[in-house]
Amino acid sequence: MSVSITTTPLSSSTLSYFSSSSLFLSHTFTNSCSLSKKPLTTLSISHSPTRPIHSQLATLPILSFDGEKVGETTLSLKSAPPETARAVVHRGITTDLTNKRRGTASTLTRAEVRGGGKKPYPQKKTGRARQGSRRTPLRPGGGVVFGPKPKDWSIKINKKEKRLAISTALASALGNGIVIEEFGDRFEKPKTKEFIGLLNRLGIDPCEKSLFLMTDVPDNVRLSGRNIGTLKMLTPRTLNLFDILNSDKLVFTKDAVEYLNEAYGYDLDGDSEVDEDEEEDEDVDEATDGEVNADATE
Repeated sequence: MSVSITTTPLSSSTLSYFSSSSLFLSHTFTNSCSLSKKPLTTLSISHSPTRPIHSQLATLPILSFDGEKVGETTLSLKSAPPETARAVVHRGITTDLTNKRRGTASTLTRAEVRGGGKKPYPQKKTGRARQGSRRTPLRPGGGVVFGPKPKDWSIKINKKEKRLAISTALASALGNGIVIEEFGDRFEKPKTKEFIGLLNRLGIDPCEKSLFLMTDVPDNVRLSGRNIGTLKMLTPRTLNLFDILNSDKLVFTKDAVEYLNEAYGYDLDGDSEVDEDEEEDEDVDEATDGEVNADATE
């Protein structure tokens, strides 16, 4: 396994693989928070030269409920290589949007429309165009030619590919992400004004689209942010690619960061153990082959 570490400055081009594509939800990554952020560290880890796996390491500030910086945390996410990241995320978002189609649109053909069994008027001597049924597609109330019928629009995507698309989208937006301490118990009652005040203290414009990722959303927090149209509060169960790409700011809780590192991060220690086991197996196979060849020679 080859590991190469390169440090790249934090810029809009490195933050998003999708800023120049009209196929994605276009938005400008602007950071209104005055806190300084360290550059992203890119780990290029590959098991084979043809299939590299990248890991985006980012140091995010931890803010208190009052908006003061109390520490830092590290978020490590798998991401597709830059040359294939656009295709991976595009396939993920198109799959999600296509699978939302209900496919229940239905129309009636001339054979299914009620009535029309009798010829409207005689074939000749009326001076009108000949008609054999009142349910012809040429008349109002008639059948529909090549109209929609119920259809299953769902398409399949591999689980690993979908997870890679989500982690790649998250890694591209880490430049506009912050971490906040748990604040569920700070809302004694539902109040939208208090939640807007929290956004302002975090350096987030309430008019910007923001996404809060929490492991659990208390009722008072959910009700306080319900009337803010630009706000999305998600849990690991409801995390989806569309809302990630459609957000200008990402806010994580500490528990959410631990979940992301565990679910979408790259475990170097675990992978190295696997590689050591594979090397031991190869050594055993080579030793066995050598014994077999020696016996054959004798």
